[in-house]
Order: sequence, then C-alpha cells, then structure tokens
Amino acid sequence: MEALGINLGYLVVQIFNFAILLVVLRAWVYKPVLGLLEKRRETIAKGLEDARIAAEARENAEKEAEKILNDARAKAAQEARDATQRAEQQAKDIRSAAEAVAAKAREQAVAEVEQERVRVLSDVRGQVAALAVAAAQKLIGESLDAKKQTTLINEFFSGVKAGKITVLEGAEVSGSGAVVTSALPLSKEEQETVGAQVTKALGGKGEVTFRVDPNILGGLVVRVGDKVLDGSVSGQLGALGQSLK
Repeated sequence: MEALGINLGYLVVQIFNFAILLVVLRAWVYKPVLGLLEKRRETIAKGLEDARIAAEARENAEKEAEKILNDARAKAAQEARDATQRAEQQAKDIRSAAEAVAAKAREQAVAEVEQERVRVLSDVRGQVAALAVAAAQKLIGESLDAKKQTTLINEFFSGVKAGKITVLEGAEVSGSGAVVTSALPLSKEEQETVGAQVTKALGGKGEVTFRVDPNILGGLVVRVGDKVLDGSVSGQLGALGQSLK
C-alpha cells in the first residue's frame, strides 16, 4: 500500500469518516427529505382529489340549477297556457251570457209583439162582428137579431158550433199535444171549450196550444203531430176551388 503511495491508517480514517457522514446524512437529511417529499405528494394528491370533488360538485350544481331552471320554465309555460285557457273560457262564458241575454230580449220582444198583435186582433174581432151585423141589416133593410148574428159570427171565427168543434167530428187523433190555430184570438170561454174537446179527442192527455193566423180567415186548424185537421175558411175555399176545376 505504501508502495502505491497510500497511507493505510489515513485510508481507514477516511473510510470511517465517510461512514459516519453517510449515517448522519441518512439520519438527518435523506429520511427528512423523503418524508417531506411523501408529505408533499400526499398534499398534492389530496389537492387533486379535492379539485376532482369540487369539479363534480360544481357539475352536479350546474345540472341541478339547469333542472330547476327547466322546471321553472315548464311551470311558467303551463301557467301561461292555463291562464290563456281561463281567459278563453271566460270570454266564451261572457259571449254565451251576452247571447243568452240577447236571445231572452228577442224572445221577450217577440212575445210582447205577439201579445200586442193578439190584443189588436181581439179588438178587431169585436169590430168585425159589429160591422157584419150592420152590413147584414143594411143588405136586407130590416133589423136583425143582433145576439143571433153575433153567435153566428163567433161560430165562424171559433169553429165551434152548438158547443162542438166541427173539424173534430168523425176524426181520429192521437198524440201528446195539439196546436189549435184560429183566424182571430179565441175568447177565454172558447179556448176552454176547444181545449176540453181536443184533450178529450186525445184521450184525456196532452197540452193544447193556441195560435192566431188571420190568413185562415175563419174556422180552426188543429195539428196533432204530423196530422192536420183543416176546418178553416181558407181551406174550405181552396177545396171548393179545386172541385170547380
């Protein structure tokens, strides 16, 4: 060793010192550095995990916010549709109510016109009876029995002779009601007589409705369902015209 220029004692001391330095470095430097590196790795890993959790939380929050927003939009749209439907229904109800009021007003006006028409025709009937009696007296040049003449005129307009409806004699009718049309309004007594006989002809049941149509001139027209019993003067004149042809 000496030939090589190496001092063995010095070499041993150097080796010993290096070993001590290595032990010291391992104990006081290497292990703490490894600990610091491991701790830093764990800190970085925890930070990455926290970032991942935060990203998932943010994504979930965004999804939840989008869902809430979509639900709010859908609810608002539904409420708008419901409001529109309610407004349309209210408009329909208002129109229906207005139409009902207008229809009722028209019906009332028509009824009032019909009542006035019947009243005027009732007045006309008395005047016609008086004029007919006066005309008959004028024609024959002598005074006639006014009561008898009035009775004949009433029979002419009411279609009731000797307490019977001539148009019903020998006729067979059946139904749930009848419409009786006269040239001039019938008096209360005539309506009772006609109504009783028509009801009897119907078998004691059914409602009798009275109408006025000056075009039939006189007598009565009784309609039961689709069956028409024409005992009017205009009907008789028409039949006479057909027979003469």
